[in-house]
Amino acid sequence: MKNLRKYGYAPFSVAVIHGGPGAAGQVAPVAQELSRYQGTLEPLQTMTTINGQIQELGRIIKDHGDAPVTLIGHSWGAWLAMMYTVRYPLSVKKMVLVGSGPFEEQYVSQITETRLNRMNDEEKRTLQTLVKTLDDPHGKQKDTVFARVGSMFLHIDTYKPLVIETDIDVQYTIFQQVWKEADEMRRSGALLNLCRQLQCPVVAIHGEYDPHPFEGVEQPLSKILRDFTFILLQKCGHYPWIERYAKKKFYEILKKELQT
Repeated sequence: MKNLRKYGYAPFSVAVIHGGPGAAGQVAPVAQELSRYQGTLEPLQTMTTINGQIQELGRIIKDHGDAPVTLIGHSWGAWLAMMYTVRYPLSVKKMVLVGSGPFEEQYVSQITETRLNRMNDEEKRTLQTLVKTLDDPHGKQKDTVFARVGSMFLHIDTYKPLVIETDIDVQYTIFQQVWKEADEMRRSGALLNLCRQLQCPVVAIHGEYDPHPFEGVEQPLSKILRDFTFILLQKCGHYPWIERYAKKKFYEILKKELQT
């Protein structure tokens, strides 16, 4: 899997980081739209460790970006953008966190609870079967199974989605290994401690319908960051760029942030 797509023309001063982990290509529509204003990189994470993904992102920005760049990270990509910025602070002008996972463990249970409350009995049974396959050491075609779980969550996590075709390369091995590390960092408090080192401006954009509770982003970060802005989008779930009622506002915010 190639690890970079480029949109627009130099200077490439924006990088849009996908989530998952292991969902390369997910933010392609965002990168394409932003390239109308500035050259944009879409790094695709191929490494199976957090350190490996940080280093990979560092090489891409060094070789192809025009630093300092604005990093726009979605979901897991928000965390990766943060960890990269802590390690390479001089290469980042600003960070924009989109639909970030909560930074403290106390908010995590709300994600599953919200999703289950939005599902009918048949969907719950299907999800349970898929998860069993993923947890089975001998389970087969896990990339395909993981993609099905992702499709279910896409339906559950959105408020009023538009139909957008995106070529996503789903890699369960990347998800399994990287998320194990990331989850432990949050549980231990190491994730939030890293955030204390951030010096650049940080903007968080979150949908009010996103099952990832916005309080888990707004409250911890507002207490520890000097330059932090939180924006809550109404009638919007986890993927603002495909939301019928929030897409326009989302891109207006991003365009403004790229200009300041």
